[in-house]
Amino acid sequence: MTIDPQAQTILDAMAQAEAEGRPKFETMSPDEARRQFRETRPGVTPDAPDVAHVEDLTVDGPGGPIPVRAYRPAGSDADNALPVLVYFHGGGWVFGDIDTFDVLCRQVANAGGAALFSVDYRMGPEDKFPAAVEDAYAVTRWVGDGAGGRAIDTTKIGVIGDSAGGNLAAVVALMARDGGPKLVFQSLLYGVTDLRWGRPSHESFAEGYLLSMPLLDWFLGHYLNSPDDVHDWRASPLLADDHSGLPPALIITAGYDPLRDEAKAYADRLAEAGVAVEYRCFDGQIHGFMSMGRIIDDAAVAIGEVGASLRRALADAAED
Repeated sequence: MTIDPQAQTILDAMAQAEAEGRPKFETMSPDEARRQFRETRPGVTPDAPDVAHVEDLTVDGPGGPIPVRAYRPAGSDADNALPVLVYFHGGGWVFGDIDTFDVLCRQVANAGGAALFSVDYRMGPEDKFPAAVEDAYAVTRWVGDGAGGRAIDTTKIGVIGDSAGGNLAAVVALMARDGGPKLVFQSLLYGVTDLRWGRPSHESFAEGYLLSMPLLDWFLGHYLNSPDDVHDWRASPLLADDHSGLPPALIITAGYDPLRDEAKAYADRLAEAGVAVEYRCFDGQIHGFMSMGRIIDDAAVAIGEVGASLRRALADAAED
């Protein structure tokens, strides 16, 4: 397995920036890290594609109004009842927002031909676990209740997220199965599924591949209330007692990602429980590559696979 040359370009640039004095995220305060994340995103993010409609709104949540950005894909009519994805952004439950993941959400909406609602959930350290889970589920239930009268098909709802957002997508799918809106699709993009760490990829890619183990521990320190929270299935969905009855899943990961092995473990657990699973590892890639389409060609490939997988899930659901 050889790292993709385009991914290596990004790693080299990061190493050079750190050599010139740019601090690592895990040495910063949350506010400083949020600012640096926002400032560095444009260099790797492609231009925003056109979509048919974008709307910023709020949804009532357990901690107050939740900002949400709604998208309708290019070429769609305003009155078409579209299938819908609820999107949860990455950033370790500490940084990231609906602005820094705007381009990826536009790309996913267009690829899948779906309406998409991107959730600006509460984050740590201001709002600790399970605040993010509560907000993610509240918006998903709101979508299931008709999204305030917007033109969507409430029989065709999926959840999707990257990194920390993939964790939230997995947790929301479990919660929805047990009494929420019926979901027809879930997608975890290099998602977190087991906060206990300790798998071979955590050790092999602990440093030097964008997402490091020191940074992962920094995230947990700000997100969780105590180390014991790693054993709660709402933080580590791999630890749920039962994974049967969940919607079909697409799990995408990267070969040089410390989260690779836990993503594979989750795919295996779903398959063992009888859930239809597509697992795709981009062997030469690094964590977060799908947001780096300005540099990494595989980003567009992976986004296309998300769209194709969603369309297959929708077709299968229509036959049931």
